Amino acid sequence: MTETSAFRPFEGRLKSGDASRATREEVVDLARYRCIISDWEAFRKAAANPEPTVFRVCKRRTSPQALVDRLTQQGFRLRNKAGLPDFYEVEEGPRPVSLTLEHWLGLFYVQQASTGIAAPVLDPQPGERVLDLCAAPGGKAIHAAELMKDRGCLVAAELSENRIRGLLGNVYRLGSPNVLVASGDGRHAPEDALFDRVLVDVPCSGEGTLRRRAGRAARQSSSFLAYVTKVQHRLLEKAIRVTRPGGTILYVTCTFAPEENEAVIDDIIREQPVAIDPIKLQIPCASGLTSFEGRSYDSALEGTVRIYPHHLDSGGLFMARLRRLDGSIGEDSSGAVEQGAEGWKAVPQLFPGNDPSDVGELVELATNDLKDRFGVDSAYLDECKWVLRGRRLWLHTMSEWPVDAWKAGVWRPISIGFRAVEFDSRGRPRPTNDLLRWLSPHVRLRTVDVSDDQMRQLIARKPLPISGDFLGPVALRRGQEVLGRGAMTRDGLKSEIPRARATDLARALGID
Repeated sequence: MTETSAFRPFEGRLKSGDASRATREEVVDLARYRCIISDWEAFRKAAANPEPTVFRVCKRRTSPQALVDRLTQQGFRLRNKAGLPDFYEVEEGPRPVSLTLEHWLGLFYVQQASTGIAAPVLDPQPGERVLDLCAAPGGKAIHAAELMKDRGCLVAAELSENRIRGLLGNVYRLGSPNVLVASGDGRHAPEDALFDRVLVDVPCSGEGTLRRRAGRAARQSSSFLAYVTKVQHRLLEKAIRVTRPGGTILYVTCTFAPEENEAVIDDIIREQPVAIDPIKLQIPCASGLTSFEGRSYDSALEGTVRIYPHHLDSGGLFMARLRRLDGSIGEDSSGAVEQGAEGWKAVPQLFPGNDPSDVGELVELATNDLKDRFGVDSAYLDECKWVLRGRRLWLHTMSEWPVDAWKAGVWRPISIGFRAVEFDSRGRPRPTNDLLRWLSPHVRLRTVDVSDDQMRQLIARKPLPISGDFLGPVALRRGQEVLGRGAMTRDGLKSEIPRARATDLARALGID
């Protein structure tokens, strides 16, 4: 059958009006994979069409059926993704599903269906120590944290400061109290504290994202491919070094190229103390390759997995799950297992670099305020832990962390859980918007119900002429959900939702 243009090498300059391509660009001739893809026609058709919008329900915040009912009432038509619990495809809707109040509240996360497989394959358990070496924007990390039922510690590391901001935004929006965000290069991860499971979603040529570019996968230069495969090796080697013996490493790429997939794993299992732990999925997929273009790979590579666009009507993905064997990893790692066992310490109540302070007094002040002023049950707050950073308390659920074992300057902790309580100039506690949304079902006092018209006025920074028998922070509530913090003042009710978030809220409510 005649190949479509999406599968031919492209040469020449694009039209000047094409804003998505500014310069001459070559694309991969995907026909090189024809010999390894059993249903080539299905692959071609899927790759040439835009990818549907898919989201994952955040079950810590709502039930799948409750969310589906809410979105259906707004005119969205959804269907469950077969084989992917809690994932739904948007078949049609009145607007992008990301422009809904439910998304703004963190009830779901828009996530590519194929990437939704990674966290369940990693299989993190409550209470474990888990590391994501290349975490931004956080979809896989937050999914894994939810599978841990908010117990244990998940370190989400990222090198790019810009990408860290996106990662933090998702952690805060979805309210992930067992996620520790760290700034650092995964290739230089500290080795003094070992993990039970490590996810290494490496940089790659990105061929599997071709549906975002009308079926065209950009061809990378030979120098880039040499560089990226070297990075992939180093990241995976580091992932092995920071995994305890018997622990699990999951290697993930979004490319079809065997040079970045099977070839990397083939080298690693020959050189490092790891073995392939076969992946068995109950969804359409293909086994890993044992040979390609004249190179043979270890037969164990059949236990790795390839996801093609037609399998889930999604993007491309490669996964290899490895088990760390009980063995040395070289001269530099002598004693790493013993050090790693000692590297986990109880989380202190004072963030590194903070000036000494009476943390206990501030925590008591904050929790009493939440109980007395907002009616939050003390039993629920007893499950929360607190860290003071500057004049702000952060809420988390971790009993231990590895930060005390990290050498200064190697990796830098950015956040633990999420920002929870601030203190004003007079030392009075004020719960953050993130905390009030997270506590939404438990906030029983000091709530003010607002309509959409009233929210429009509040978002415009105009006080509402509402009187009350109290002044100070309140919870702004719409229906059954707390939207954020407001303040009762002598001028009336005011919103204290940050401007950027308030602008997004206005769009979600359709009142901008």
